[in-house]
Amino acid sequence: MSSPESLQTNYGHGAFGQRLGFGNCQALVMIDFAQAYFVPGSPLFANRPEVIALAEALLRWARARGLLICHTRVEYRADGLDGGIFFRKVPALQVFCAGNPLGEVVPALAPGTGEPVVTKQYASAFFGTSLASTLRAQGVDCVLLAGMSTSGCVRASGVDALQHGFIPVVVADACGDRHPQPHEANLFDLNAKYADVMTLAQLQAALP
Repeated sequence: MSSPESLQTNYGHGAFGQRLGFGNCQALVMIDFAQAYFVPGSPLFANRPEVIALAEALLRWARARGLLICHTRVEYRADGLDGGIFFRKVPALQVFCAGNPLGEVVPALAPGTGEPVVTKQYASAFFGTSLASTLRAQGVDCVLLAGMSTSGCVRASGVDALQHGFIPVVVADACGDRHPQPHEANLFDLNAKYADVMTLAQLQAALP
């Protein structure tokens, strides 16, 4: 019996992984950089403090370029009614009920003056929000995505960006997850089927 193909070989026959480029106008979407992912003791704690520094560097770079920068945050009613089945499936989402400090953005990544903030209740930054309309009104055709968590809201937003007609570029090291396996698996799958995935250094080299 022959040995099975490696993952890279199996996906490397030309069926997946076409590069999409950067379009004509890019925007940065900072997805759910909440304290809940970075404060020990939080049920969503991911133990990825290095992501903050990379995301802050990405944010400074985008501001220096004059890119449109949009931020997302999650907030629910106290009873979670507006979170529907998602809120029932993931009890840890209770940290995002209104008034909980764990739902607040990490201070180093706080929105700047004039940077839109989209409040959402579900994984995708696009589902049930005004984000797509805001981007289109500004002529954006490519979104640079960073955030928490890779396997959750970043992945959902990347897939939805593609389905809304935007080129998604996921900045891998400005994203984080609570375990490296879902982080790497979702980056691999996004890069194969839905988005271009690159590091911050690769992004800066490609868009000097």
